[in-house]
Amino acid sequence: MDEAGNLSHTKWECKYHVVFIPKCRRKTLYRELRRYLGEVFRRLAVQKESRIEEGHLMPDHVHMMIAIPAKYAVSQVVGYIKGKSAIHLARVYGERKRNFVGQHFWARGYFVSTVGRDEAVIREYIRNQEREDQRLEQMNLLRRAKPDAVSRGRARGPASQGDRAPGRPGGGNC
Repeated sequence: MDEAGNLSHTKWECKYHVVFIPKCRRKTLYRELRRYLGEVFRRLAVQKESRIEEGHLMPDHVHMMIAIPAKYAVSQVVGYIKGKSAIHLARVYGERKRNFVGQHFWARGYFVSTVGRDEAVIREYIRNQEREDQRLEQMNLLRRAKPDAVSRGRARGPASQGDRAPGRPGGGNC
């Protein structure tokens, strides 16, 4: 664990696990941009005196562990990172794609959880998230490949409500 941060009259160690998604969980556009986003997020966090400790960019969502000084609200920093990164993407990469949604790149809202003394567990979860998503996707494909199980009501198709993992941000008008 890193040392606690300092403000004039405060010692702090405020770390958060944050997850957010692109609008409509757009995967194709995001795949092209995800290699640039890590550095953009890190620079924006520094502007708010914050630090991204761990992060993983998935094809359809972002996981990060971020240290935010006690003087800032989490919503202020996350909103700043999402807003400024969307503007950056629109300016730098928006002209390449006709359907680029620009300043509305990220969906509204996000998931946040405090990171307490289980920091190592959260770091490991973020690192292994892509592997776990691939495993779950393969299980869903196997379930869909068995048509007799669907007719008997044992497996649900892709349109069912149960396909979205609990705790994940999503929804909206897409």
